[in-house]
Amino acid sequence: MSEVPDKKNGEKKGDGFDVVLVHGKTADGEGASVLRARPGRIEAGEVRPLREGRPLARGGEVVRLAPRAGTPHIYDVDVQYEVPKPAASDAGGGPAQVATHAYRESWERTFGRRRNELAN
Repeated sequence: MSEVPDKKNGEKKGDGFDVVLVHGKTADGEGASVLRARPGRIEAGEVRPLREGRPLARGGEVVRLAPRAGTPHIYDVDVQYEVPKPAASDAGGGPAQVATHAYRESWERTFGRRRNELAN
């Protein structure tokens, strides 16, 4: 195998490889289904073109694919950017809780004041 630079510390790795096999279109027809092989793992996934205004999938990667000579449907992968995974504190389980003054007034008209507020 050829040596590939290790992007994390600038050293070379002797066993480095990262390739994908494109094997069909996605259900919506906008991307391609792939099998990806890299040291220690094989993964199934999808690749899609970047589109302005569309968010990147958290935990995903922006990659550049280069055709491998003499092997159809197999591409070398060059990772351009790794999208950060959500932090544990980001996993709140719902939308942000935002209550405006108008919202609270409407709530009180509809449901009345809380019991502990009535005592004041």
